[in-house]
Amino acid sequence: MNSVVHFEIPATDLQRAQDFYGAVFGWKMMPFDAEQAMTSTTDTDDKGMPTTPGAINGSFYKAEGRGPSIVVDVPNIDSHMEVIEQHGGRLVDLPTTIPNMGVYARFEDPEGNLIGLWQSL
Repeated sequence: MNSVVHFEIPATDLQRAQDFYGAVFGWKMMPFDAEQAMTSTTDTDDKGMPTTPGAINGSFYKAEGRGPSIVVDVPNIDSHMEVIEQHGGRLVDLPTTIPNMGVYARFEDPEGNLIGLWQSL
């Protein structure tokens, strides 16, 4: 079974979203670039991974027209993409390596939901 390991929340105003979630929930924000900010909802290790079992962290990204999405941990993104496509899913973003952390890709399920995949290094 593959677990949810990350969430993503779209925002039309990235700074406003960061300010809101930081004030309301105490989440720590770490700008990634002009289009995305990582957020910690729990304490993390030196790789930015949660130290509390079962806890997940997330990110905010500039986007319009999509709802929040989740990221699922898989042992091999390439083989999972084959299975996803066999069952009606569609690759949206090619696998991208996040240095010293893992590999990330996104797909759209048959219902139009955007879902991420994560493969730890």
